[in-house]
Amino acid sequence: MGLYNFKPSVRPVPLSVHIQGFPGKHYCPRMATMNRPAFQAIRQYSPCTPALIFVASRKQTRITALDLIAFLAGEDNPKQFLHIPEQEMDQILMNIKDNNLKLTLAFGIGIHHAGLQERDRKTAEELFLHRKIQVLIATATLAWGVNLPAHLVIIKGTEFLRRQAEALRRHAHYGQAPVSIRSRWSRALLEVLPDHVNAEIVAGTVQTKQGVLDYLTWTYFFRRLLRNPAYYELEDIEQTQVNHFLSTLVQRTLDTLVRAGCVEIADDERGLLPTSMGRISSYYYMSHQSMRLYADTLRHDMSFVEVLRAMVEAWEFEQHPVRHHEDVYNTELAKLCPIKIDLLTVDNPHTKVFLLMQAHMSRLPLPNSDYGTDTKSVMDQSIRIIQAMIDITAERGWLATTLRTQQLMQCIIQARWIDDPVVLTLPHVEPHNAHVFNHVKLDFPILTLPALKEKCNRKYENLAGPLRQEFEEPEIEQIYKVLCARPSINVQLSIRGPHGDDANADRPVAQPQHRETWLELYAGQEYVLNVQLIRLGSLESLSIHCPKYSKGKDEGWFLTLGHQAEGELLAMKRCVYRSNKSTHQLCFYAPPQLGRRIYTVYLMSDGYIGLDQQYDINLEVVEPPRQEEQPSQPVDGYADYYAFAKDKL
Repeated sequence: MGLYNFKPSVRPVPLSVHIQGFPGKHYCPRMATMNRPAFQAIRQYSPCTPALIFVASRKQTRITALDLIAFLAGEDNPKQFLHIPEQEMDQILMNIKDNNLKLTLAFGIGIHHAGLQERDRKTAEELFLHRKIQVLIATATLAWGVNLPAHLVIIKGTEFLRRQAEALRRHAHYGQAPVSIRSRWSRALLEVLPDHVNAEIVAGTVQTKQGVLDYLTWTYFFRRLLRNPAYYELEDIEQTQVNHFLSTLVQRTLDTLVRAGCVEIADDERGLLPTSMGRISSYYYMSHQSMRLYADTLRHDMSFVEVLRAMVEAWEFEQHPVRHHEDVYNTELAKLCPIKIDLLTVDNPHTKVFLLMQAHMSRLPLPNSDYGTDTKSVMDQSIRIIQAMIDITAERGWLATTLRTQQLMQCIIQARWIDDPVVLTLPHVEPHNAHVFNHVKLDFPILTLPALKEKCNRKYENLAGPLRQEFEEPEIEQIYKVLCARPSINVQLSIRGPHGDDANADRPVAQPQHRETWLELYAGQEYVLNVQLIRLGSLESLSIHCPKYSKGKDEGWFLTLGHQAEGELLAMKRCVYRSNKSTHQLCFYAPPQLGRRIYTVYLMSDGYIGLDQQYDINLEVVEPPRQEEQPSQPVDGYADYYAFAKDKL
């Protein structure tokens, strides 16, 4: 009921599906046995039209292509897959860098994977798209944003498709798959069941243990459990056995989420309550394993390096590839990185990610193109992980660790270390020529980007004069353009809350030149800090200059209110703006202890280094005035309201 299965024949373009099984325990020999059937399938179903072959690894693209060439050698026309004159192909091959691709293209067969240089990949795509070659053998990267029509598609093996099991089931299951394939697809749910259940609890669609059990009965896993119980170690499908199996599975899943700090069990032992960790996990698509790791390892006083190490230990990097012989590359790369590693762990995926992040922020040369592709993948993951870490530490009220995690995000976007000279984030500026900026005559003793911009804005020669000894004029022009595009933001602060006779008036926070002014707050009362951001200049483009960050980034800011002396974070908010003026609120409670204290507002960029601002707020906490007694008798039928108000007071 409610499940629909559309056969391939009802598609606008009819699709026929053929599934063939191959025995064998070992992966590589089994893949080899598929190559001749793949060649025969091309000859039978797509003798003259484009054919795509998907394989699971870069190595398999090469092995499959070489086997196809070997099969072609026994044909009357060994270059039947090549559909342009050989002389024209020879001209194209002169510009191909990869030797394997150069060999296979000569036979009308292309290979495509992330380890190829971009120009080689584009050439293979163009030749296949325009039907100049007939066969393209590719890894899954081809399916990411590349649209290449083909008459025949061959998928060699399903072992590496288990993470996408649900999507595959929806899009590729036509009732013809062998039992072992269907069972593997459904069993994939068990590996990530805690994360799915957590998401449902956070969304409110599952609120009890019985709800989790009901949820399972609607999954494809449940259907396969009844069809193939032995595969799941279920003795038989008698109702009590099935109920016990599912109940045990639900309890084990919930125990996992409780240990990870994502879910709490209600007092009645039935209800399920999401925690802040569970919400963060669901919002950022973080694994419960990472949540448990961060619950155990994050602290209130972590250094920048410790935050970086914590980030790369996330479970999301557990499957990051460490290929054959890359332990050698990792050892060599470790010698160039500023933070040392345990050389006994060079074949560990987390160690490799740690080295890639260091190489990225140090802008070190990478061993090969594979490492460049890996770095892009790691950066895509890292921003999401850092955002989750920021929420975790902010939720716990840890000021220092939250600020350092925000700084780590800046460093990854800019590909620089936090203690590098700030001018290194400008184009063409490297450590060997950064010293020339010291010759720019500033109005401040310390070289900062805001001071540099103020001195040179609309005064090109103030910058160009000192820089000409190290830079060419086009480079100076680009530096000047990027510098002037840096955002300049004025911050105005005011506090609203109980004070004297007027509880709704905004009281401005003293400016720096009047720091001896102390603002009175009532102990234990709630207040709102209004932060008005006034961005100077044009809003035509909010894109951050971050050439080493592959995805691009728009301006964003973190507003954080903290008590530096106690290391306590009181409130935090992410800010974006679509006009030159925007107002943001941070809610906080005045402490119960009387006396003076200094709170600090931090405005931190989420992508720029060197533009952060902070403002101190002098507060004096005093006794609140005594409340007037409530009337003993409610008036005009407001009994419920007064009862509620009295209870709250």
